[in-house]
Amino acid sequence: MKKEIHPAYYPVIFVDPSVGAEFVTRSTMKSAETRDIDGVKHFVIKMEISSASHPFYTGKRKFIDTAGRVERFREKYKYKDAGSE
Repeated sequence: MKKEIHPAYYPVIFVDPSVGAEFVTRSTMKSAETRDIDGVKHFVIKMEISSASHPFYTGKRKFIDTAGRVERFREKYKYKDAGSE
């Protein structure tokens, strides 16, 4: 490999606070928050969603219609269900 062309690579902990999952790996990302694991400083990167919380991986599917998005779509485009005629 050529020297001095690759980005710095750090030990990190990716944290999904919604389910409390943590993934220890290496990455080019850094953060201000750190945590020591076996005497090694790891940067803590918080994620909104991971394989531990994503419905595709967990098999749990939820439909959340916040603020009536479906109703607003139907009203805006005068959408009717196929069986409603």
